[in-house]
Amino acid sequence: MINENERVQSMVLGDVEVIRVVEWHEPFLPTSGMFPDAGGAGGDVWKDNEDWLAPDHWEPDRDLAVLALQSWVLRSGGRTVLVDTGAGDGRERPGMGPFHRSRSDLPGLLARAGVRPQDVDVVVNTHLHVDHVGWNTVDADGQWVPAFPNAEYLIPAADDFHYGPDNAYGNGAQAVDRLVYEDSITPIHQAGQSVLWDGVHRIDEHLTLESAPGHTPGSSVLRLASGSDRAVFLGDLLHSPVQILDPCCNSNACLDQEQAVASRRRVLGRAADERELLVPAHFGGAGALEVRRNGDGFALGPWATADLKTPKTPKHPKKRPSASE
Repeated sequence: MINENERVQSMVLGDVEVIRVVEWHEPFLPTSGMFPDAGGAGGDVWKDNEDWLAPDHWEPDRDLAVLALQSWVLRSGGRTVLVDTGAGDGRERPGMGPFHRSRSDLPGLLARAGVRPQDVDVVVNTHLHVDHVGWNTVDADGQWVPAFPNAEYLIPAADDFHYGPDNAYGNGAQAVDRLVYEDSITPIHQAGQSVLWDGVHRIDEHLTLESAPGHTPGSSVLRLASGSDRAVFLGDLLHSPVQILDPCCNSNACLDQEQAVASRRRVLGRAADERELLVPAHFGGAGALEVRRNGDGFALGPWATADLKTPKTPKHPKKRPSASE
């Protein structure tokens, strides 16, 4: 559902270049299974909004939610920040549908954006679900090692506890959580490249991480403020624009439903009041939009389409010094 030319796009917000990298964009799960509470008792929110939900966010014929798997690269303050790393390549993910032994090439797409693995200074994992940490590591002769050798990996401490050995890999709810942690998180700790954080973590003068729990215990959002421009990278706070119209609608993967709704309402409210551009992890189409208050709820604002373009390829030095040089 995506044109090859649209897999890598960029826009500029203040002094920050924002590059969107799309691995895939396709029908995913039935809406009734993924969003069991969508629309409540007030009608069919999908059919009522078919004119703009289809085809980027909904496939009406099969009633499937359409999602994108994508990462975001931020060039800010002379550093390169990678937000979420997708599902990885060829990983053992039994019971996880398209993520089991999936094939993707995030490094190849990053190369198209002029980003080499050694160029990434910071990796942000908004939370530790399977489709947000998969390219944290790569296979090097049968051993998982960090995919971005010069980067610090910012990992929410609450998720690290919940999905790690301290809380027995997500309380053992899904066997796949242990696999994800062992191949995508443990090697980062072993390499000494992980930074655990909680509450608020400032990356630089433009970028700040904030906890927004509910979807997972450590779910977070990344705020961008540069000049007069504002944006918030939402991770999985939203999976579909339907959740803007109905903030009480959780996805089937939200662990604490009440907390997820509270975080969603709080972040949407601030975005509406401060005119922040919403940048969810899985929205197809333009991928980002504004939000407006509508009584006690919210309405969609304009989509971010006008400034999307092919990113510039930076000139690289012949050798990038390591941290020890």
